[in-house]
Amino acid sequence: MNREQLFSQIEDSTRTWDVIVIGGGATGLGTALEAATRGYQTLLVDGADFAQGTSSRSTKLIHGGVRYLRQGQVSMVRHSLRERGRLFQNAPSIVHPLNFVIPTFRTGRRWYFYAGLKAYDWLAGRLNPAPTRLLNARQTADLLPTLDVSHLKGGVMYCDGQFDDAALAIAIASTAAQHGATLVNYAPVVRLLKEADRLSGVVVRDVEGHKEYEVRGKVVVNATGVFAGSILALDRNHDAGGTSQPKITPSQGTHIVLSRDFLPTDNAIMIPDTDDGRILFAIPWLEHTLIGTTDIQVSKVELEPHPQPAEVDYLLEHAGRYLTKKPVRSDVLSKFAGLRPLVAQPGKSTAQLSREHLIDISPSGLISVIGGKWTTYRQMGEEVVDIAAPMAGLANRPSITAGLHLQPAIYETSPDSTEQRLHSELMLTNGQLDHAVKHQWARTIDDVLARRSRALFLNAEAANSIAPLVARRMSSLLGKDEVWEQSQIAAFRQLAEHYS
Repeated sequence: MNREQLFSQIEDSTRTWDVIVIGGGATGLGTALEAATRGYQTLLVDGADFAQGTSSRSTKLIHGGVRYLRQGQVSMVRHSLRERGRLFQNAPSIVHPLNFVIPTFRTGRRWYFYAGLKAYDWLAGRLNPAPTRLLNARQTADLLPTLDVSHLKGGVMYCDGQFDDAALAIAIASTAAQHGATLVNYAPVVRLLKEADRLSGVVVRDVEGHKEYEVRGKVVVNATGVFAGSILALDRNHDAGGTSQPKITPSQGTHIVLSRDFLPTDNAIMIPDTDDGRILFAIPWLEHTLIGTTDIQVSKVELEPHPQPAEVDYLLEHAGRYLTKKPVRSDVLSKFAGLRPLVAQPGKSTAQLSREHLIDISPSGLISVIGGKWTTYRQMGEEVVDIAAPMAGLANRPSITAGLHLQPAIYETSPDSTEQRLHSELMLTNGQLDHAVKHQWARTIDDVLARRSRALFLNAEAANSIAPLVARRMSSLLGKDEVWEQSQIAAFRQLAEHYS
């Protein structure tokens, strides 16, 4: 992933790309993969790192959405379950089945959940990993050894999907690159190019090289999630009188990470009854316990949103109602927040808004994708390219991504390797660090500690302690100096404060 070679492709003034994708989150990466596998010359640029925003801050679930079924969004759930099944097959090293237990404390309640989840099974069809089961109180307690069993009546167990979101992002990026796509991070789009009021390309700035490039493209896709409005604004500024635009309502979801002691099992808990009507999850994730998520509307869109104290208290309070060991603030190893790019609907709260996506085409030809979720990233990419190809005058070619295996994003050591971890509480080794820099586009300490590994998301204090070690090794690999090292360490420590 030589950055100079990547930019040499961008600065070729004689080249016109078939498809330019702005944004390297789930939607943008899915679109780039779709376009590249159809044989279109594809460029993807992101102003920060791939999946740095919303796409690395999910609840780590690939799922149909149990609560969406309860809301009557049957079509969306069916499509999501179909895509879940495909991911089980196409990315088995990253996406895997996970059993969820719903404990019930009122007589007859388990039958209510059982009926709904059997419908969930039915919608999944032959791709369903395991059927829903009724559980008695003893079975429920055995599956969840730290569950508070006071007044427990029984439960229901169903199966859904779990994944590492940042790892899947890199797997998609790597697979797209294998199929000819050019992907560059830390390369924001600062202007749009137009000819006769039609979009003809973008101006990209290299954050590291401090140089701008005019890049021509037959069609441009805005897949920047909660930041879609900023690209739409660039487009509107060139349109006389402005244009009507889809409205984005950002919703913040916060998660907390605890030690595995709070949920020492391979089964997750689904908490269906909360004070605000949301569904919460307590999930085993990378040898830790992940609890989330909240849902609050926010007015400010940030790349690094901060969990609010009230959100953390909410999660601790609800987890404590179900667990024998009640978590407190000092138990939180890390906390993180992400912003959902929801399509606004008048009179509805963020919890009521659909997670379905919207594809908008501006008068200039800019294609914007708003909303959606990780589970349906491939479907969104297919739909976008189906629209983009004829707009760009490209040859009509069928999609092949439904059965396409993704390049694993996991660094694999040899069987006789005895690599030493950089910290006893983290899985990161020097070999993994080197692999991230050489083969996975990692350019900063944050890239390595937050996304190529999940150190910052799992244990902020431990991640902070190894920042100098990571900076020193990355400096050598990237040909940087001590000034770069110290700048990186300072920036990462400031960032880590909001996770601890």
